Amino acid sequence: MLQIGNLKIENNLILAPMAGITNLPFRLIVKDEGCGLVFSEMVSAIALVRNSKKTRDLLNSDPYERPLAVQLFGSEPQIMAEAARIIEGLGVDILDINMGCPAKKVVSTGSGSALLKDPLRIKAVIEAVRAAVTMPFTVKIRSGWDSKSANYLEIGRIAEECGVDAITLHPRTAAQEFGGSSDWSHIAELKKALKIPVIGNGDIKTPEDAMRMLDETRCNGIMIGRGALGNPWIFSRTLKYMEEGVLQKPPAEKEIHLTIKRHIEMLADYMGEKCAVREFRKHISWYTKGLFHSADFRKSVIHIDNMDALLDETEAYFETLESIDDDFSNYFSQAASSL
Repeated sequence: MLQIGNLKIENNLILAPMAGITNLPFRLIVKDEGCGLVFSEMVSAIALVRNSKKTRDLLNSDPYERPLAVQLFGSEPQIMAEAARIIEGLGVDILDINMGCPAKKVVSTGSGSALLKDPLRIKAVIEAVRAAVTMPFTVKIRSGWDSKSANYLEIGRIAEECGVDAITLHPRTAAQEFGGSSDWSHIAELKKALKIPVIGNGDIKTPEDAMRMLDETRCNGIMIGRGALGNPWIFSRTLKYMEEGVLQKPPAEKEIHLTIKRHIEMLADYMGEKCAVREFRKHISWYTKGLFHSADFRKSVIHIDNMDALLDETEAYFETLESIDDDFSNYFSQAASSL
């Protein structure tokens, strides 16, 4: 179990906020696989305060997915405080502030990882938000702006002193973006320095990775982002491994197919068929990565803009995989019987 503020979370596995990914359908699928806490997509504080419909739509939720965390980005203390009050009014379980996103369109506004260059502004933002809301409040940071200015310990102490309930560290610098490897020793150092829960994030691709992060850093929780793309089963498999020491096999092709079908149907209900088909192209690539002839399959669906056609093409692809598996099974059975 993981506790953040007064909120008790069933387990310590967390879905990272990812723009264009962690919408309601994806969160529900991940929740089915045992994820303890899910995050919305990153939400602009100024757009929320201005009552942007597009931004409000990012906050659509379902009771099944709770507890839900919403991540805000921005840099003006009073705007952040006003947005935080809106989030609290919606009954969301956790409010998080993004202080680590390296995307240029975010950094150019002084938000995301740009805040790491200005600890005094971080302090002002956190103090304003903490004064505005009583709900559980967290921040997500990186190790620093670049290798010469790694200030995660300083930022962590500021966060703790100003009343933040937990902190997540992705131990890359903003300059690294997603290149190289994350330095988990930074998570371990932050954990030793703080009393509030520390959540580790970065390069969790397998259940073994998650267990190794826990062992090496003693962090309180594991946040999984890119490792969950096309792989919602990473949560159920990691839970099984942590709780029972059992490393389950990856999902069979039939289960992958059923999840793809369910995911696109949920997306269609959520955003309409046309948008769902366009949106799902990236998910198709992730779900089928490493499968036999998957590159050819992805090429065949890249220009499809009709849901029925996409479902039919997907059905045909997995039927082909099944027939190939049957051929292999028959071959090996015949070979074994001739010995």
